[in-house]
Amino acid sequence: MKRFGLIFFLAMLLSVMPSVAGAEENYTFDLSEIEKKPYHFGGYVEARPVLYGLDTHAALYKLRFFDEPDRRALLEANGRMRLEGSYEKNIFRVFARLNTDLQYNDHTHGLERTTFYEAYVSAKPLTSVKIDIGKKTLKWGKGYAWNPVAFADRPKDPDDPEQAMEGYIIASTDFIRSFDGPLKTVSITPVLFPVYDHINSDFGQNNNLNIAGRLYFLFYDTDIDVMFMTGPSRPDRYGFDFSRNLTTNFEIHGEYAWVRNTRKTVLNTAGASEVIEGEAHSFLVGMRYLTSFDLTAIIEFYHNSAGFNREEMKYFYSLVSRGFDAYQITGDWTGLSRAMNLAESGYARQNAMRNYLYVRLSQKEPFNILYFTPSLTCMINTDDLSANIMPEILYTGITNLELRLRAGIITGSGDSEFGEKQNDYRIELRAGYYF
Repeated sequence: MKRFGLIFFLAMLLSVMPSVAGAEENYTFDLSEIEKKPYHFGGYVEARPVLYGLDTHAALYKLRFFDEPDRRALLEANGRMRLEGSYEKNIFRVFARLNTDLQYNDHTHGLERTTFYEAYVSAKPLTSVKIDIGKKTLKWGKGYAWNPVAFADRPKDPDDPEQAMEGYIIASTDFIRSFDGPLKTVSITPVLFPVYDHINSDFGQNNNLNIAGRLYFLFYDTDIDVMFMTGPSRPDRYGFDFSRNLTTNFEIHGEYAWVRNTRKTVLNTAGASEVIEGEAHSFLVGMRYLTSFDLTAIIEFYHNSAGFNREEMKYFYSLVSRGFDAYQITGDWTGLSRAMNLAESGYARQNAMRNYLYVRLSQKEPFNILYFTPSLTCMINTDDLSANIMPEILYTGITNLELRLRAGIITGSGDSEFGEKQNDYRIELRAGYYF
């Protein structure tokens, strides 16, 4: 059979040689046109104007605009440029992603920040071994809006979870093995995480070397990760996640994280600050479903026991109101200053409370309207029933250009998390070009 195949191949080759020879003057074949280039360069530029309709009665409005108590709107101009490139040679690869953010409004005026989101060197001495050194995002976790097990990454922005994030400077190694049977793949990823004056200095206590790790295995078509992080910079933490496709269009996922000891500054009933210590648990469960008519639904529930409960948030909002009133009457901003410090310690962070429901519905090209994708996202605080509702329209009909119109509508009573945000609504237009 092999001899017959060889004869057949030679006969075919001889039959086409004359025609190739006759066409040689008109056509050429350059291998360099199909060879993979060792380098890559690309980028992204974005313009994003935003209009905020402000809520003059909200606590976070009073903290930010205490010197402009009657401001009703804020127009903000944002810009972004992201450049990235890579180069591969033998077993080595170099990758870098540089990000510049620009912001201007008539309250804070101009802000600019340029930093490397990622910049690292990889080496692959064996097909089953890869070593990375430099600034990188590890992207641990299976959640879409939150990742409680992403111990060595910065937290996502749940309002825009698909945006690229800034990494940390690390050294990591991946060891991968494949098997036959129910256990198909196993990988081990140890990570060295330094924290010093100019290396990951915003992560935690400085002058320390921390250790993290992840064990991944694909078992009965279920992705499972077990991870940990230990060291002096932050309290020790452990977790796991999983993801499984129940059908080709229905996936479920989850995460769980345990932190041995956390510290949280809260206000008590007397209005005094106190530090609470204790272990913390957080988990996420979710699903992703794609219908036959291209509607994608993502639903997630997130719980964080280290978040503030409703009474603790009410005490904080009350402190802001008292401080703001005192400033308006006497000019004394001692109370506001104290509230600002508490806000920075955690009260004003995104999703500062304990329980949240995330729902995103996205319909690709409804009514056969090409390149058009409307979506609706709801972030609901299930403790106080306040919410942020975000309708969105995406158009991609121009090559490499994305046009996205999005609004954010706040609902919630006074003393609720979203009800005390600085704005009642937000309208933004995002024009992004890839090159």
